[in-house]
Amino acid sequence: MTDSTELADEYELLSVDVGSHADRVATVAIDRPDARNALSGQVREELMDALAAAEADDAVRVVVLTGGEGSGAFVAGADVGELRDRDMLDQREASARPRVYETVDELPMPVIARINGHALGGGCELAQACDVRIAVEGAKLGQPEISLGIMPGGGGTQRLTRLVGEGQAMRLVLSGEIIDADEAARIGLVDELCTEEGFDGRVYDLAGSMAEKSPLALERAKRAIRSASRMGLDDGLAYESELFVQLFSTRDKEEGIDAFFEGRDPEFEGR
Repeated sequence: MTDSTELADEYELLSVDVGSHADRVATVAIDRPDARNALSGQVREELMDALAAAEADDAVRVVVLTGGEGSGAFVAGADVGELRDRDMLDQREASARPRVYETVDELPMPVIARINGHALGGGCELAQACDVRIAVEGAKLGQPEISLGIMPGGGGTQRLTRLVGEGQAMRLVLSGEIIDADEAARIGLVDELCTEEGFDGRVYDLAGSMAEKSPLALERAKRAIRSASRMGLDDGLAYESELFVQLFSTRDKEEGIDAFFEGRDPEFEGR
């Protein structure tokens, strides 16, 4: 991802931009407006490749994941046409990990979901795999898979439950109900709700603020927070302590503390 223009040219169904909205922030937009950005196999492959490129690029410290403009969607769901043609063995192969959801979840830098429209089914699960979810007013979210005779299979029964609690997850998954962004914010599925006018300002103010920080500290802080829902308290505290201690071997820790005492902004280098 050394050149965002060159990288964008590599993809048919994504657009990628680095640095235009905020320094060290990569925006990866799914651009399949004819299908409302549905997660086809090609979209998933391109997205996983673009995220791997972001991870490998020292100039990228935060990723904003969004839907292309003009589609009215973040991601409107999986490609139902592909699902129709699969039997159990086909789907078992397609569900082999790591999938796009794990790729997003396990990315070492922060990932912000810029929910600019409908986030349904696999799109809602993709947003759940991100670290922070910011939605524009008017967006819709939900897990409607039950209406197709199936269920969420990209983490929707697991991540959704951790975000909103078992009762709300049961309600949404078992009914297939689609809710608006206001309700999603009230129950904790969305972290922030913005007007259309303030949407990009808030997304990229937050992304830029994160991108100013040490990438080593960002990675370890993200891992520690993730562990809170995946470990018992004692194990989580021990894990947090170990990650904290590791940062005391970094140049970024020295730079951050020196800058504090010298009354200047730190210049973190990721080492």
